[in-house]
Amino acid sequence: MLGRTANGLFWMFRYLERAENTGRLLDAGLRMALTRDIQTAEEEWRSVISTLGLKAIYEASNDGYDGTSVWNFVLRDKANPANVREMMGAVRSNARTARTNLSSQAWEAVNENWMKLDKLLSRPVSQNGVGEVITRLRRTGTQVHGAMDGTMLRNEGYHFGRAGTFIERAESTARILDMKYYLLLPSLSYVGSSLDSGQWEQVLRSVAGASAYSWLNAGQIEARGIVQFLVLDDSFPRSLAFCRNALRTNLGELARLHGKEGSSNDLMREADSRISDLSVDAIFDQGLHQFLTDFMARNAAIGEAIANDYRFLA
Repeated sequence: MLGRTANGLFWMFRYLERAENTGRLLDAGLRMALTRDIQTAEEEWRSVISTLGLKAIYEASNDGYDGTSVWNFVLRDKANPANVREMMGAVRSNARTARTNLSSQAWEAVNENWMKLDKLLSRPVSQNGVGEVITRLRRTGTQVHGAMDGTMLRNEGYHFGRAGTFIERAESTARILDMKYYLLLPSLSYVGSSLDSGQWEQVLRSVAGASAYSWLNAGQIEARGIVQFLVLDDSFPRSLAFCRNALRTNLGELARLHGKEGSSNDLMREADSRISDLSVDAIFDQGLHQFLTDFMARNAAIGEAIANDYRFLA
């Protein structure tokens, strides 16, 4: 497979995952803001912008943190080069690059949903319309992944796409957990203590984990249980452990298909050694922020190594 084709598949699914995760984060912020007073709602929207790493460019063109300004900035504002409309355009562009390595069903799911989202985001999104956009983003992810799983050969194209998915998904979960638990707390003295259950519920909703967590923990919302769930529970498909396991499998399959391992496989083994047999107590002893920062750095390094191993830019 040509490097540019592998790159197209890898980044198609990274952008798809990023767009869907952004939609979930907006949905969680919207739910919280609608149940809070104006001042607290503004803090929720500030939280969304900070978690996405957009604080500086948002404040350069906006005076406040009202919902309409935030979701339009995140979804469609040209002042934000990482807006969702651009992400979905990148999904389609990369899918076109790799068109011959996608099933017709996967391509149709991308193309049809891109056209619908592009139309929805061609004009400012009102409060009545934001829910439709978020629903369409989730549906796009579900349909594209479903088409991929149900119709594509388990060849190198499939594994490049899955590798991109789990690199991005792990980054998103780690960033959301880090921002909510550490960077957005009013005081460092809160770290390790019990926090407002509404904030923790928002964390779970942001990673589509509220129902699964409640089922496993009888609805008890507390910090250590959530960290256990989002970091170490390998049965939850958006946990760090699950993403690492899935990424290891896909990298192993790519190495088998190419007849050799690369630096990404070596880095994967090193990263595994940092999370295997780890306990929640060990994470808190190390410091959750420190653990997540290290995790994200290693995750990014694996992504770069994949590009180098398979000559994405060749």
